[in-house]
Amino acid sequence: MNIIGFNGSPRKSGNTAWAIGKILEGAIAGGADARLFQAGETEIKPCRGCLACVGGDGCVMKDGMQEIYSALKTADALILGAPIYMGQMCGQAKVFTDRLFAQIKPRFSPTFKEENAGKSLILVWTQGNPDSEKFKAYLDYTKMMFEMLEFKVREAVVVAGTRTAQASEQDGLEKKLMEVGTGLAAAP
Repeated sequence: MNIIGFNGSPRKSGNTAWAIGKILEGAIAGGADARLFQAGETEIKPCRGCLACVGGDGCVMKDGMQEIYSALKTADALILGAPIYMGQMCGQAKVFTDRLFAQIKPRFSPTFKEENAGKSLILVWTQGNPDSEKFKAYLDYTKMMFEMLEFKVREAVVVAGTRTAQASEQDGLEKKLMEVGTGLAAAP
């Protein structure tokens, strides 16, 4: 299994990066190949809405997304992690998500679907608020949006309370995240 991770946080060593890293570590232990992209190290410009990609040639903007598009074509799964800012994914993760539009056919079927029927997706959310249900409506909407894009959303992990306890300090979290990765690597 070939898995790519995208850390949508501007912090390459924060809670979101740690959580994604543990899932990838579990996946690697389960036999998967994995690669991580960092929003904080990758120049990704916002979508211009020019619709040039609808013509079939992909996105005309030449930035860090070109390498990610290439990796997505051969990936079996994507792990997308983002901190919750103001009740929704942070801006860097939203820009990444918007740029996935270039991979969608006019009938809103991912162009990579023919190469891999229904890529698996793990969503990882980190938030300072200790209530893991606080932003449930938004998180459910985002899951539904990715399902509309024909991703197979296998799990949505919420790491709450990161203002008072770093993710790495939360009891049992590391083991849970590793198990998510191992399970993803074993998924058909």
